[in-house]
Amino acid sequence: MKTYAEMSREELSEEITSLKKEYHRFQTMELHLDMSRGKPCQEQLDLSMHMMDVLDSSSDLTCEEGIDCRNYGALTGIEEARELLGDMMENNPKDIIIFGNSSLNVMYDTISHAYTHGIMGNMPWCKLDKVKFLCPVPGYDRHFAITEYFGIEMIPVPMTPNGPDMDQVEKLVAEDASVKGIWCVPKYSNPQGYSYSDETVRRFARLKPAASDFRIFWDNAYGVHHLYDDRQDYLIEILAECKRAGNPDLVYKFSSTSKITFPGSGIAALATSPNNMDDIRSQLKRQTIGHDKVNQLRHVRFFKDIHGLTEHMRRHADILRPKFEMVEDTLEKQLGGLGIGTWTKPLGGYFIHFESLPGCAKSIVARAKKAGVVMTGAGATWPYGKDPQDSSIRIAPTYPSSQDLAVASELFALCVKLVSAEKLLEEK
Repeated sequence: MKTYAEMSREELSEEITSLKKEYHRFQTMELHLDMSRGKPCQEQLDLSMHMMDVLDSSSDLTCEEGIDCRNYGALTGIEEARELLGDMMENNPKDIIIFGNSSLNVMYDTISHAYTHGIMGNMPWCKLDKVKFLCPVPGYDRHFAITEYFGIEMIPVPMTPNGPDMDQVEKLVAEDASVKGIWCVPKYSNPQGYSYSDETVRRFARLKPAASDFRIFWDNAYGVHHLYDDRQDYLIEILAECKRAGNPDLVYKFSSTSKITFPGSGIAALATSPNNMDDIRSQLKRQTIGHDKVNQLRHVRFFKDIHGLTEHMRRHADILRPKFEMVEDTLEKQLGGLGIGTWTKPLGGYFIHFESLPGCAKSIVARAKKAGVVMTGAGATWPYGKDPQDSSIRIAPTYPSSQDLAVASELFALCVKLVSAEKLLEEK
């Protein structure tokens, strides 16, 4: 089989004619498929429906500490919720604060607090001439949206299969006191599905920032989101590693049950050092008298313990694994050997990352949309939505039904072939 780059002008023209006929066939199907976000599908949401039954009007809503969960109190969360999330996050419950329904909201609040009031007595970021944030790319668009909203300058740092380019991270952090943080999705990263290596985690823990208020925003969103029982990525626990390295205050570690139970109705958590905890509590006690303890209690009584949560995640994996494998098989069957793209094969998380030929990503996504499949906007995986190579595409296989996903995968591969062939013909 020839790669597209090896084809003559005549061969490419014939290929384009054939591909356009196939594309027209998809257009006549009048598809309306959504692959734009990493949302759980209905079958996944159904897994947690019994959580609606664990509490009713006759339930005892007193938690283990003796607090009536219907009332005020427990600013940092009820003890049994801190224990459950502590086991999930591999942290001591004493180092955890339970928040509301969204870890993204907690990240926003953390940035906002640093911006208006400063971190642990340091100058508020709003009073500084320049504030910068490191952004591993490709990365999570909603992370970038937060820092962009506050006018923070975002500096792209390349991702590798082992995590961010740590040579660049170490240099930028050490040399520039205006660099105040870095976004991280350390396990099954969004969108590539990479997990940070042991060396990467240890280098993070041993950073020597020029700024005393530099923080690593460690969003472990997919810490328990494995696709396979026998093949799972392992991640060194960052807080313990920072403590060993003499940098206990370096990290804010975020997690939630958003893709475990119900997105929008889960519980979020932040794990960090005692010093950071005190700083956050000073803000929190002015912001709220306590988050939704009834929802915290509902989660605890539904899962009972970490073993119940782990078994629940196996059921998620049984739904998602065939979808990921379907997309990967389709890409291999349709695009393998053509030299017009590469893609990741993650062992967990919610995304597959596709790298097209330079200058093709926007056109591929636009072609797919025109034929009825909406995908994440090309460039969204870069700060400001500007991918300099125009090659990064995030594929979200989770939400569509298996039948719809099969059609969408075929159409996506077709769009890759059509746009790539047209690009190469233009260059010949």
